[in-house]
Amino acid sequence: MTKLKYFQNYPATIKDQVLSLIESGKLKSYLKNKYPNPHHINSDKLLYQYANDLKKQYMRNTPQISKVLYEKQKDLINNALGTHSFVSRNHGGKLKSKHEIRIAMFLKEAPEEMLEMLVVHELAHFKEKDHNKAFYKLCQYMQPDYHQVEFDLRLYLVLLDQGESLFNN
Repeated sequence: MTKLKYFQNYPATIKDQVLSLIESGKLKSYLKNKYPNPHHINSDKLLYQYANDLKKQYMRNTPQISKVLYEKQKDLINNALGTHSFVSRNHGGKLKSKHEIRIAMFLKEAPEEMLEMLVVHELAHFKEKDHNKAFYKLCQYMQPDYHQVEFDLRLYLVLLDQGESLFNN
């Protein structure tokens, strides 16, 4: 079922609730009530500052972020909404490392909580490379409602797949 493609690994009861929300036409109003305002982080410069502020607040002892930018969906890895890349280069006999974060372009028009969730997710990869228990614990430390926002982001993706926008119209 393509309507539920973002909910593949969820229990049947959750899938039924999601399907009911979609088919009743209440998906947009549910999201709009929960997330009434878009964010205003609409440039790569502002996104870099936003990610850096979160990093400074929660992860002081991690390497500096080299670059943070919005990326066209097709340029990101398959089915990824964001990526974190770590590159080490030999520079004058020393290893120089760069951390880059790329966020899907459509999140420019998403609620701030969803953008924050994705930035938090990518920042967590600074300390934890795998999606394990420690990784998700770190995500929840930085954004206590991380799991709920991640679920709502999946609902937002369904809304976008329907050709709708949350804040325009």
